[in-house]
Amino acid sequence: MASPAVYVDDVLLVDRCLGGEEAAARELFRRHRAGVHACLFRMLGSNRDMDDLLQEVFLQVFQSLRGWRAEASLATWIDRIAVRVVYRYLAGRKAAPPPLGLVDDDAIAVGPGGARRAMAREGVRRLYAALERMSPAARVAFVLFEIEGRSMAEVAEATGASVTATKLRVWRGRRALEAAAAEDPVLREYLKTEDDEA
Repeated sequence: MASPAVYVDDVLLVDRCLGGEEAAARELFRRHRAGVHACLFRMLGSNRDMDDLLQEVFLQVFQSLRGWRAEASLATWIDRIAVRVVYRYLAGRKAAPPPLGLVDDDAIAVGPGGARRAMAREGVRRLYAALERMSPAARVAFVLFEIEGRSMAEVAEATGASVTATKLRVWRGRRALEAAAAEDPVLREYLKTEDDEA
């Protein structure tokens, strides 16, 4: 929950945006751009459409700004819009996951830890390849809960689903990732390393 000062600041900023003040629109974008980009990145990984998706989120934010009722913080409301944009993006494309193969030797940095960093990059790539095979609903719920560390209630709110449906989606995502890791030793090792560091 936003502090009273942040809440008042959000209301004043939105009022200025609705009044047509360009500086206020730039300020809203500046304040929330990094958070939206981080959310998109965690759900989609490195993606050539990232700039377009970021632009789509803020286009919808500014088109829907009159609909913000200040029942949730402005950041939470923008977050919900980002989740809807990701849902549409994932549901609207039928791209195959990238082929699996180790990172090129050229990508391995010279010096201590270079091979380890390359394997970590490969683990992340394989993680996103596994996420790619999930349904959009399971993928978004899984990422918000497991990777972003949000509570089940927050994920349910962001996705517009019940807590029960959200738990089921996260469980399906977890099962799909476990199945992928069972068949992929690089992914299995990456997930094990991440668990050990957590």
